[in-house]
Amino acid sequence: MAEKNQQANGFTRRDEESASLQSDELKRKKRIKLAIYIAIFAVFQVIVITVFGLVVMRAKSPKLRLSDIEFNSLNIVQGSSPSFDMNFRAQVRVKNSNFGPYKFDNTTATFIYGGATVGQLIIPKGKAGLKSTKKINVIVSLSSSQLPNTANLGSELTTGTLTLSSTAKMTGNVELMLIMKKKKSADLNCFITIDVAAKNVRTLQCK
Repeated sequence: MAEKNQQANGFTRRDEESASLQSDELKRKKRIKLAIYIAIFAVFQVIVITVFGLVVMRAKSPKLRLSDIEFNSLNIVQGSSPSFDMNFRAQVRVKNSNFGPYKFDNTTATFIYGGATVGQLIIPKGKAGLKSTKKINVIVSLSSSQLPNTANLGSELTTGTLTLSSTAKMTGNVELMLIMKKKKSADLNCFITIDVAAKNVRTLQCK
């Protein structure tokens, strides 16, 4: 009887030791899984922060463009005293590709022929929302009366075209997450070719 009790006690101890080993093994596996989950989460956080910093918090320069020119009047004189005088409606577009609004200051756009200024346009200060384009309707008046020499103008008008350029530098701030402001500027650099006979815009290219 004593021998049977001793054997039973031996089996019980082995069962307890086996159960303890299994419990320790389960705990070890759980700790490993937890460590793996923590590592995956940490890597995911690093990726999210990196993408956020490179994409969301990176301020890009807005784009400034001139478009949709429609003439109200266009008077062109050829001959010994060539000249032009025009008035047109147009649209100025401020394209903001940032994840925050772009607030810009008053901007002066200058129209040039042959290196001389023939007119200017004041673009009023405003705001282009995040990932959007601000469209501003304007009226422009240009005249050749300020040209120091009209010889080149007369030569070009005989070809049936009139070529103008427009330049401007817009300054402002991009607001990111409502707490960070970054200064950014936008440049206007457009070339306008007018068909003298048809009295309309043949080409309008902005860089």
